Amino acid sequence: MKNPISISSIGTISPLGKTSEEIWKNYLSDDHFFHLRGAGRDASWMGNLPEAIQKDVAQLRNENSKYRHLDESVLYAILAGRDAVKDLSLSNNNAGINIGSSRGATRLFEKYHEEYLQTGRASTYSSPSTTLGNISSWVAQDLQINGPEFSHSVTCSTGMHSILNAIAWIQSGMANNFLAGGSEAPLTGFTLAQMKAMKIYATENIDFPCRSLDMDKSRNSMILSEGAGIVTLSANEDLGTLASIKGIGFANEKLKHGASLSKNGKCLQKSMKMAMGDITEKEIDVVVMHAPGTIGGDLSEVNAVKKVFLGKLPAITSNKWKTGHSFAASGILSLQMAILMLQKQQFLPVPFSEFKQQPDKIENILVNSVGFGGNAVSILIGRN
Repeated sequence: MKNPISISSIGTISPLGKTSEEIWKNYLSDDHFFHLRGAGRDASWMGNLPEAIQKDVAQLRNENSKYRHLDESVLYAILAGRDAVKDLSLSNNNAGINIGSSRGATRLFEKYHEEYLQTGRASTYSSPSTTLGNISSWVAQDLQINGPEFSHSVTCSTGMHSILNAIAWIQSGMANNFLAGGSEAPLTGFTLAQMKAMKIYATENIDFPCRSLDMDKSRNSMILSEGAGIVTLSANEDLGTLASIKGIGFANEKLKHGASLSKNGKCLQKSMKMAMGDITEKEIDVVVMHAPGTIGGDLSEVNAVKKVFLGKLPAITSNKWKTGHSFAASGILSLQMAILMLQKQQFLPVPFSEFKQQPDKIENILVNSVGFGGNAVSILIGRN
């Protein structure tokens, strides 16, 4: 990228909390943030939001009657949006919003469909409250931002695709600033059942149930979690800069089936090389991996990194062993992890992974995201 884009702020809510201090403290621990819900065959590992954030969600419903009929995916985005802009002065007419979701209003979809099956009638709120675009529109209403607002869904890489789209708007001159990210509330019966039907969900009751970047695992171990993440992007540093986006990459690959990814992660190879541009492999200090904890997904991405970095591998890490997979929001949480490592100048390894190599410095970090459909996004960030 000839003109780097500033990341002016980031607001997230996740199992790790919501303040940067709390999140960093939890990253430094060797604990995961999952809970086992249910019993027997119905037991499921989940990454729930902390009780304090759940209280914030309940308070949000009570503070405005219009929010009572909204799905949690919308409420999570509102909370993350408020946090992202709390210290900024945005120009209403020049700020856009693109907050996507992979699954959307999961709880309300299931609720309203069940009501329809029982009564043959649809609720008045069933359509407007489950429309995907309702995430960005309600965030815009809450923050009183009048710029362009829309949402999209590109499976698990949705949040990172939102950033790509925001950069295109900014570089075209159609917006000065953009809020971009993803929000997900997937801990519902049908959504969990879908993941289990694919045989990719964690089933073992062990110390670290999500084995992200454990290359010796014999079982899939993905775990779903709740979360939302929003970044504020700017073409200049007027709003301040946490980090700079130096490069962006995106790619897809030919599919064998809807959830497939090639053995050597061809789409990830392409996206990483595109994001790096003229920067050499030796200048990349860390790669924050998507690494969902599945056997095939983790292996494919590691193979892609090995193909791109033919000499010495950079330091490799991921956060899904600790936070779980929050679909659209997951890429933003990975980006936040990278920003924190840049700020603190401290690498965060996966405790049980073979990839424990410490970087000599932390100046350039690649962040990967990949989703169903063989689509990948890589974003290169660096220190100011």
